[in-house]
Amino acid sequence: MTALTDRTDDRWDDGLIARSRPRPAEAGEEDAAEAGDEGDEALVRAVSGAGSDGGKSSAPPLSPEAQALRQRLDALRQLVGLSRTRLDGKTLAEAGRVLDEAAARRGLSPQHTVVAIAGATGSGKSTLFNSLAGVQISETGLRRPTTAAPIACSWSDGAAGLLDRLEIPGRLRRRPRETSEAEMLRGTVLVDLPDLDSAVGAHRDHVDRVLALVDAVVWVVDPEKYADAVLHERYLRPLAGHAEVTFVVLNQVDRLSGEAADLVLDDLRRLLDEDGIALGEHGEPGATVLGLSALTGDGVGELRELLGQFTQEKGAATRRISADVDRAAVRLRPLYVADGHAGPEIGETARAEFEDRLAEAVGAGAAGLAAERAWRRNAGKACGTPWLRLWRWYENRRAPRTLAGLAALAAIGGRGQPVAQAPVEEEVTARQRVEQAVRVVADEAVAGLPEPWAQAVREAAVRGADGLPEALDEIAVTLGAAVSVPSAKPPRPAWWPAAVLGQAAMTLLQIFGGLWLVGQIVGVLEPELMPPVLLMVAGIIGGPLVEWACSIAARGPARRYGQDAERKLRQAAAGCGRARVLEPVAAELLRYREVREQYAAVAAGGSRLSTTRQ
Repeated sequence: MTALTDRTDDRWDDGLIARSRPRPAEAGEEDAAEAGDEGDEALVRAVSGAGSDGGKSSAPPLSPEAQALRQRLDALRQLVGLSRTRLDGKTLAEAGRVLDEAAARRGLSPQHTVVAIAGATGSGKSTLFNSLAGVQISETGLRRPTTAAPIACSWSDGAAGLLDRLEIPGRLRRRPRETSEAEMLRGTVLVDLPDLDSAVGAHRDHVDRVLALVDAVVWVVDPEKYADAVLHERYLRPLAGHAEVTFVVLNQVDRLSGEAADLVLDDLRRLLDEDGIALGEHGEPGATVLGLSALTGDGVGELRELLGQFTQEKGAATRRISADVDRAAVRLRPLYVADGHAGPEIGETARAEFEDRLAEAVGAGAAGLAAERAWRRNAGKACGTPWLRLWRWYENRRAPRTLAGLAALAAIGGRGQPVAQAPVEEEVTARQRVEQAVRVVADEAVAGLPEPWAQAVREAAVRGADGLPEALDEIAVTLGAAVSVPSAKPPRPAWWPAAVLGQAAMTLLQIFGGLWLVGQIVGVLEPELMPPVLLMVAGIIGGPLVEWACSIAARGPARRYGQDAERKLRQAAAGCGRARVLEPVAAELLRYREVREQYAAVAAGGSRLSTTRQ
């Protein structure tokens, strides 16, 4: 991490509310609380661009660039607010710092442009600072380091708030000499910084702090150290996206011949290109690179003219904040964008598989089969022969609780079909089935999601699954028992009364034939054996035939009744699973969709803003 990017404000917690400049410690906790309460108002003022130097002046009309920045800052604020319960504070610290600094800068004078002059030891930045000011302000010399603290020079009034933000004391604030050249830099605030490679740590801290707050930077290099690794790796490369507010000046060209100066400038441009800094050439926006000599004044006038034009555009603060938003968006991209992810949603296939597993866990299929058998059993009771029903009643009375008796009843009733035993590896408990169903649907939902949001979806699924097995057990006990062994008789088809009458007719034939035959035996009736025997045979054969026909006809209604019972149990289990798992997971995916849309709005303006600076 670089010195600039490592700097995070430990006081910031979630970035949702913008905060003003730190108050002195003696202001107390009450003042700090009031500052936090006024954060929303500060951010509204910030993104609107209203106010100058404390917000006393009226807000100027917003440029298209400022309107786009306002929308991006608002989207970033919403993004942080939606993400603060899903991401840790350190992850969102950069976005929070951007919001804070945007509020602080846009609440101050828009008529001024703060430009820092930074460079390594011996680059001549203080000499250039004095040359631009037209007066000896910053101390120069051979002693290193020469500049110990930032020194500011303002060409117009109204910049006090900006300098307070930079924490530059009044004794280090200067005004230039009133000349015709000074009029060109009206609105400019130059800040001479200590050496960025100083051996004193406090000096480097000053550099890092001020560079994070200024609107633009003039980097001063010399022919000997223009390729210094500290400059390029620690500062220029991390600030590559700030090219439009960057000037790179090759100082001390008076020490080089004309051809040598051109060669060094070309090599400097090559290094900047390798750092990823766009160069403002051929009318394209980017960094300005030029050579000069602060000692002789050669090229200083050109730099003064460029800075004056840059200040008069009054867009440096907007460009700087926009570049900060770009950098924050790039760093946040892995947390919000998953390349190749089709969309944050639970597919229909995953939902169906989840409901199937829950139905298996509550035994919906077994309950449906039990309901079907119950329907057929009731049909057998209603349409069976009276003698078979009496035999079943007798067996039930004789040995209702023994295995032999139950087997005999099952064999007599035609229900003695062997039940296939499930293999040992398939005997999975209901709880394990539920856990597997939740795990599978969660994995399906998080496929391709960024890790923080995938973790949030998994946690929502686990929370929902915490009491799901117990809820499904209750459904299986109550509704499952009700559908498989109903307290009321199952509905009967239209042909049922006819079957009952047919069975009754067969029984009457048997009784009538038997009585006729008995009457002949006792001599009451004339002996005629064939008719009563035929009647009895017809009743004896017809009764089982009616029962068999009824069992065949009952298969369809019984199957539909079992399927209906299974469907009710499946729906109950699926409803429980939706309420406890699918809906919380869907809510997390919806939140991710919202933050992804906000991130898209933040990153949408990532293209470089147009500029009139050549």
